[in-house]
Amino acid sequence: MISTPEGLRWLSGYRERSDGLTPRTQMARYSLRDLANRNLLPISEVNRLLVKADLQDFGWRIYWGDEDATPDELLPTMIDSAEGYAIFMHGWTGSHAIWEDMPCALINQNRRLVSLAVDLNGFGSTPFADRTPEYEECSPLAVMRAVEGWLNLLNLRRAIGDPRLKAVHLIGHSMSGAALFFADDSKWRLGELTRTALAPALLLRDDLGRAFYTALGFGIGLVGRIGALEPIERLVSPRVLETLTDGASPAVRAEHDRIYRATLRSVTARTFAAMGTIRDAPMPRRWDLVEVFLGHRDPLVSLVPMLELLYELQFNSDQVRVMLGTHYLFSVGEPWARVHRQNRQMVLDEVLQLHSRAIQRQRGG
Repeated sequence: MISTPEGLRWLSGYRERSDGLTPRTQMARYSLRDLANRNLLPISEVNRLLVKADLQDFGWRIYWGDEDATPDELLPTMIDSAEGYAIFMHGWTGSHAIWEDMPCALINQNRRLVSLAVDLNGFGSTPFADRTPEYEECSPLAVMRAVEGWLNLLNLRRAIGDPRLKAVHLIGHSMSGAALFFADDSKWRLGELTRTALAPALLLRDDLGRAFYTALGFGIGLVGRIGALEPIERLVSPRVLETLTDGASPAVRAEHDRIYRATLRSVTARTFAAMGTIRDAPMPRRWDLVEVFLGHRDPLVSLVPMLELLYELQFNSDQVRVMLGTHYLFSVGEPWARVHRQNRQMVLDEVLQLHSRAIQRQRGG
């Protein structure tokens, strides 16, 4: 009889299980609140995290390689045997779905990895508890703290004394790409964490961009309070979403439109404004196992201010890649499909290389 890893009992509490998005993969959907209510995670710790982040719930999908649909009772052992966990984190008005089949494509290239795609602060299956959250609760720093707290609850990290090698890989786009700069390095052991920031919307050196997002956020918030302005929003919001998703696939464009319509205007407004009014700044440091990808035609993350910021933060040249493409440099849509398809594979390759480097670092190499 195979014993179930005690800290991973929550894996049996999925809301839905199905085939994954690529052949030979499986998917399961989870809710933090649901797992706590079923005593599969400590309810006091779950409540503490949700209250601190001002969230009603926290939702995610998990994807793993599976030849024959492993029985539920063996799932914790299978997931526990993984050598690494890749966490895919979306940006503004997005959800887990903006990654399409990338989490599964990564698994198909390394079957010892498991992927998780989350819905983050205020969007999808992770709504705020407050209809009008504080700006600080919508910031990149708040996103990172919520993800770190959630990861601690899941018990996926290598326990102290465990001789097995395991790494956690954070892949963040836009708002979440900015969040990766605020990971608490002191909480991670040598070679345990890698970060891949795609078009990170960290606008600390972009005064024009900050002014734009602040005004946009305040404008959306005003529409939410004054119904007579809704006709103006119907004209403006499609253009904002078109700019945000330029070059993305039709499925990603449709998901952004769905999330925008489903999300309270007050939440969307605060999230945009939080990017413009950001006060938190990461400190210069040794950015170990961190890579940044930027698009040369990104209308939301201006290239020169972002490069200036990375220089000030003491990044090295070999940690930064400027690629042909837009804000959605990894999503394959016209008229950018040719280069975005190449970018997508380059991002996956980089995550795999970071994984190899992380495991080698843990071995003492």
